[in-house]
Amino acid sequence: MEVIIADQSHSKYAEIICETIAESAAVRGTGIARRTPEYITKKMVNGNAVIALDGDKFAGFCYIELWGHGKFVANSGLIVHPDYRGAGLAKKIKHKVFKHSRTKFPDAKVFSITTGLAVMKMNTELGYKPVPFSELTDDPTFWDGCQTCKNYDVLTRTNRKMCLCTGMLYDPKAEKSEPIKIKEKVFNRLKSIKQAMFLKKDKK
Repeated sequence: MEVIIADQSHSKYAEIICETIAESAAVRGTGIARRTPEYITKKMVNGNAVIALDGDKFAGFCYIELWGHGKFVANSGLIVHPDYRGAGLAKKIKHKVFKHSRTKFPDAKVFSITTGLAVMKMNTELGYKPVPFSELTDDPTFWDGCQTCKNYDVLTRTNRKMCLCTGMLYDPKAEKSEPIKIKEKVFNRLKSIKQAMFLKKDKK
């Protein structure tokens, strides 16, 4: 099994990817936006997708979408073929596409809306935090993609403030600031120890 960045050579899998996404959406009855083979192919050609292959057999997929003029990134359409579920493949794909997103779009906030507990757990492991929808992209095209979900009326009734999905966000700026906070604490601690040592010498 290999999980790799997809390219144009993988466009032959676009049809089965769309079929697998549609079948999963029908079973779950919630929030997986339907995509066309042409749309999936475009993601592959642009290097904005990850595919899992067992030899030449399709096993899983996920793609990257940019929103808000590149300020936000979403890892969407995460899917594992039924023949390969239950073996931890979704986690491998999620980690691969997240790493690819961070490498290709290092300054973008990565967000997710999901009803799946497994996805929430994976997101949490990667550093996502639960946030209100107001913290996510306000790009209307993204929210229009929810129209194929049967719960879309909930989203519209609340003026896109909430739905059955949970909003989650990874902010690279928050990650960068954390080590600084730690360094400041260490510095202040060392400073206080040094001052205490000088006071001790003065008393002598």
